[in-house]
Amino acid sequence: MSREVIKRFQWRNKPTSIWLWRSNHTASVIEFPATEPSAFSDHQLLVQSLEECKLSRNSTAVIATHSRIIKLGYETCPSLTSLLVTAYISFNHLNFARQLLNEVPYWKFNLVSSNSIIASLMKAGDVNIAKKMFAKMPKRDLITWNSMISGFVRNARYDEAFRFFRKMLNSNMEPDKFTFSSIITSCGRVGALDQAKCIHGLLTEKRIELNFILSSALIDMYSKCGRIETAKSIFENVRHDDVSVWNAMINGLAMHGLATDAIATFSKMEDENCLPDSITFVGILTACSHCGLTQQGREYFNLMRTKYAIKPQLEHYGSMVDLFGRAGLLEEAYKVIETMPMDPDVVIWRAFLSACRTHKNPSLGEVAVSKISHLASGDYVLLSNTYCSVNKWDNAENVRHMMRQKRVNKSRGKSWIEFGGVIHQFKSGDVSHSETESIYKILEGLTGRVREEGFIRVTELVLMDISEEEKEGNLNYHSEKLAVAYGILKLSPGSEIRVSKNLRTCIDCHSWMKLVSKVLKRVIIVRDRTRFHRIEDGLCSCGDYWWIYYWYKKWYYYLLDFCYYVNTIFLIMLLFYPRNGKLFMVCFFVCRGAKAKDNGSLLSAKCCQPSLS
Repeated sequence: MSREVIKRFQWRNKPTSIWLWRSNHTASVIEFPATEPSAFSDHQLLVQSLEECKLSRNSTAVIATHSRIIKLGYETCPSLTSLLVTAYISFNHLNFARQLLNEVPYWKFNLVSSNSIIASLMKAGDVNIAKKMFAKMPKRDLITWNSMISGFVRNARYDEAFRFFRKMLNSNMEPDKFTFSSIITSCGRVGALDQAKCIHGLLTEKRIELNFILSSALIDMYSKCGRIETAKSIFENVRHDDVSVWNAMINGLAMHGLATDAIATFSKMEDENCLPDSITFVGILTACSHCGLTQQGREYFNLMRTKYAIKPQLEHYGSMVDLFGRAGLLEEAYKVIETMPMDPDVVIWRAFLSACRTHKNPSLGEVAVSKISHLASGDYVLLSNTYCSVNKWDNAENVRHMMRQKRVNKSRGKSWIEFGGVIHQFKSGDVSHSETESIYKILEGLTGRVREEGFIRVTELVLMDISEEEKEGNLNYHSEKLAVAYGILKLSPGSEIRVSKNLRTCIDCHSWMKLVSKVLKRVIIVRDRTRFHRIEDGLCSCGDYWWIYYWYKKWYYYLLDFCYYVNTIFLIMLLFYPRNGKLFMVCFFVCRGAKAKDNGSLLSAKCCQPSLS
């Protein structure tokens, strides 16, 4: 049956002819018996027909079966309707599913059917309809609650997951391992340490035995909440007989930039004869990428193929592109993309584009953009920033003009901090918080104190052709600074300040937070898009990997410029002093050639700079 038939299909209209369905489908799809309608009125046969239609993965077969159900008068049968709804959802025909649910009252579905529909709706992302059905259910069981909580987590509705978990406990429904697995995942995603501790305590109180799913979930949760030592402690006290537990620990260490510990854990894994899988090597390659271990990354990439016969997947090639891109080896990163046995996806091209922006290579950045078929706001911003970083303001303005024409809005940086069991969100320059005035006063006071310690704004990170004073104003109220100021306002003196951000933190904020931690004697933990930064007494756990790169490369270019201009003067002097001209000519062309050819690779051994979104 063609798409036109699907579009014309209207509920309660004349049913689609069965012969049309037969003429368009092979014998692999169940055939209705060529008998009178009365002979085909058996309920079980209709159920079997729907089940086989779902297995056939053919949506038009489901529509044809639906037409037969209507013809035989079963359109309000709850059991058949639930099967039809789940079938339509599985084929992403959500409008059909919603219309069916509107025709049959929710209370007519039995518990099993309702649970099946809720799980399908959550899987398809139709959270509001699932909530509506849940609210009207006369009876609920543990499966119902688990479907709702896991569905909220799947759809990134973490606040609602926490709310439903509390509601579940208040209704005297005992959570099981599946419930805890879902809510633990939610804690990790938002970095809610206080709630994580409460849920871990509840898990212990109820004496639920840790299986490998819960063990890996707890390790992952504490890693993402900034408590890597707690994650290590849990890892040491649970069974290691499943690879997922090892993967959680290795990936957690990689996230915190602890490449040496991640590699040591991998070696221990090999000693205990636990075979690594593809996820293990994603973690190892990520650890190498975050710490600039380019050669080790190459070795592990080869090891997975030669020793463990693991065929590299898209994620592994993406990790190698990220590894070389962060290190400034853009040509090598591009070579990896060109030699991949599969087509690179948009994530790989965006990682490469980000590296081009970081290392100021607009030509390769344009190549990356040309390969991204559907540009998102971040892609335009990266390309625009790449042009800005090399002072090509006209090109950058052309990109911004293109964004305005296509009505593409830039994704704003957001930061979160937990206080009193509530997640507080801030945007750059945010004034919507109820305590904005107090937050801004603290922020201004902190900025004054860190300036006394030698803090200098990195104004070239504001990639716009505006005055230095305006640039400094743009840096004052980044979202992570507002979140840190709120933490200082609300948290008790001496306690840790934990902030999560949806983008990578910029160098200016990184430098500012280091000095704040030194001045206030506080520990600041920042989880950005790629890793954790534990900042204490002016030092960061990242080892200032990309910070060193930024200043090293900045002064490297200053030195080249100095040599270039000095030698230009010497060339002019050559007209008057020709005897020393040969030495001046050599110095001039060496400096000029070094600057022209450098694309970041000269300084790539241990350094990289983050995206300055």
